Order: sequence, then C-alpha cells, then structure tokens
Amino acid sequence: MATSRQPGNEDTAARTLDVAERLVQLRGYNGFSYADIAAELGISKASLHYHFPGKAELGEAVIGRYASRFADALVEIDRRGAEAPAKLDAYARIYADVLTDRRMCLCGMLAADYDTLPESMRRAVIGFFDDNEAWLTGVLEQGRDEGALHLSGSASEAAQAIVSGLEGALLVARPYGDVARFQAAARRLLESVVGAAPRTGASSG
Repeated sequence: MATSRQPGNEDTAARTLDVAERLVQLRGYNGFSYADIAAELGISKASLHYHFPGKAELGEAVIGRYASRFADALVEIDRRGAEAPAKLDAYARIYADVLTDRRMCLCGMLAADYDTLPESMRRAVIGFFDDNEAWLTGVLEQGRDEGALHLSGSASEAAQAIVSGLEGALLVARPYGDVARFQAAARRLLESVVGAAPRTGASSG
C-alpha cells in the first residue's frame, strides 16, 4: 500500500481480509456481501472499496493470503526433515485444525462456488490445489524412494486423491461438528492411498 495512506488504513485492510476469510469459510463466496463486512467492522462500504475496489479483488487478496499461510506451513513441515509418513501426518493435521475452528478450507469452499467466481479467482483456486498436489507429489516420491510408502500408481495421482479426499472428509464432517470423524476418514484415506499405515493424527485430536 502507498505510504501516503492515512494511519489505520493497513489495519482496516487486514481486518477486512480477516472477516472476509472467515465468512467465505463459513458461508462461501456468495454467502456474504460488502454490507456484511462493513457492518461487522463498523465502517462504511466506501471504506472497503477504498482498499478493495470490488469483491473479485477482495477474493483474490483473501486467497493469496490464505495460500501464502498454507505454503508457509508446508515449508515448516519440510524444515523439520521428517520422513514422508510424518509429513503426511502433519499435512492432514492442517485440515483438522481448520475444522477444529469450525471452519472449512477456504479454497474448498470456493471450489463449491467455482462456476460463479470471477476468472481471476478461479485461477487462484486452481493454483492453490496445484501447489498442494505438487508438494504432496514430492513427499510421496520421497516416501516411495525411501521405502516408507508403497504406491499402487503414480505419485501425482495419489496426491490428487489425498487432496480430494481430505477436502471431502472436511465437508462431510462439518455438519456433525466432529473432528474425530474427519481424523478417522483421513487416516483411512492415507492408508488406502499409500498402501501403508502412517499415522494421520486421527487419534491425537
């Protein structure tokens, strides 16, 4: 943001992103408006448009920030230098933590609204999933090469199955409000995909 903006503007932008992210995770992209955000923050809609001219720009910014945090979490998993099964365990816990906060994966929610999203947001959602599948492919290849994982097909296909399965498990567990339900599904998913029995955090809560 330009340095000429008034004090507090950056804070307003960050708070706007916080509220928009939560609303997307709870309601989806089409389930809220600028009026909802303005009312929650106690500011005018004009103030929101100052930072984000339209809902598409706001949506892109929300995805960008969420994807950046997710990527940082994957870097942290890699930094620990764990074996592949432990990395998969940590990856599944990222999703479990989202459900613990009674939310859904942001991009999973946006995928449900995909046909109604602006083109720029569609690209950003696909980019999020592509990045996650690429990281998982690397982990699965590592595990296969080390003999810790046994894949029945390609690593890229297994990565796609893991992302799709975890997103689906979140969706089904949501109405039950039961993190353990998700964790059990995640454990079964990873066991079926990798042909081994890595712990997925399902019993840790």
